[in-house]
Amino acid sequence: MAIVIGTVVAAIWVYLLFFRGGFWWLPYLRSPIRAHAGERSVVAVIPARDEVVVVGRAVASLLAQDYSGTFHIVVVDDQSNDGTAEAALAAAATAQAPERLTICRGRPVPAGWTGKLWAMRQGVEAAQSMRPDYLLLTDADIVHGSGNLRELVSRCEAEGYDLVSLMVRLHCRNFWERLLIPAFVFFFFKLYPPRWVADPSRRTAGAAGGCMLIRASTLDRIGGIDSIRGAIIDDCALARRVKSVGKAWLGPSRETISIREYRAVRPIWDMVLRSAFAQLDYSPVMLALTVAMLVLTYLTPPLLLLSAQPAAMLCGGIAWLGMAIAFLPTLRAYEAPRAIAPLLPLIALFYVAATVASAMLFWRGRGGYWKGRFQAATPDST
Repeated sequence: MAIVIGTVVAAIWVYLLFFRGGFWWLPYLRSPIRAHAGERSVVAVIPARDEVVVVGRAVASLLAQDYSGTFHIVVVDDQSNDGTAEAALAAAATAQAPERLTICRGRPVPAGWTGKLWAMRQGVEAAQSMRPDYLLLTDADIVHGSGNLRELVSRCEAEGYDLVSLMVRLHCRNFWERLLIPAFVFFFFKLYPPRWVADPSRRTAGAAGGCMLIRASTLDRIGGIDSIRGAIIDDCALARRVKSVGKAWLGPSRETISIREYRAVRPIWDMVLRSAFAQLDYSPVMLALTVAMLVLTYLTPPLLLLSAQPAAMLCGGIAWLGMAIAFLPTLRAYEAPRAIAPLLPLIALFYVAATVASAMLFWRGRGGYWKGRFQAATPDST
């Protein structure tokens, strides 16, 4: 039996390494800059709820973009209690560009909407009067590299994409961040291999909500933000909608970063807790299958080394080695110690536990908790 399990595990890692779109390479591919890209008008929409610590830097980075086209920012102050709007206005004043920032005061969340998407909906509504060619949907904790907007627009223009999204570089400095954050990125790209997302012949559609540039005409075509109003994993729900009518692209970023810190293990746990069960469409069957596959893929290889059968031990060793090799590019990208690579089975156990806990919270009626709200516990819109 151990030999059979070992063969299956080894086959899984052969598949992941060679037939899963090369997700683990994390290719940083710059877009060719199109001369006429700067002719396109863009409005950035930032939903912000109690983000006084970070929103100023996000706004400042957007106002410092090396972009020649018309560019405006809408910050939706989602009923904050900490001076979020004032921090954004102060950043615009410091940049001597107050006329390029609009503050939209958020209204209470109506039934059937998640808080973030309702804020985005109001921001997009405010942006429509400016008739932009593109909307940059971004978060209050994202500091954009100076050439980011130019590259995003150029990629859309050069290759005809309707949605271009970057998995921004997450904050990764303290012990828990270095141990757990690279694995989060690794698992994300395993679910949504960038090569597959960009391939029109494949159904795989994914995006990262921290940085998404979408054609305004395409957003209108899919029914706007309203079409995904109840989605917890709003970025991937949007990508699915866009890919049903057009083209999408997803990739990692070096220079556009998140400055949100995870000072301990609990904030990382809560981040996973919020959306893990939603990722599985709230299905107990999918939960059971996912847990079983995670255990088989990540936990079984080291356990096989305890087998008395040499063939099973060999399969376990090969799988564990392949796992570590696949994890190295992500660790390198995040400047995390390479010695973490063999610990991926233990790290995966953390994510398995968080996924199960996410389901338990949902069943207790407390799913999707974020920013002081229990979000609508309904499957993502498609």
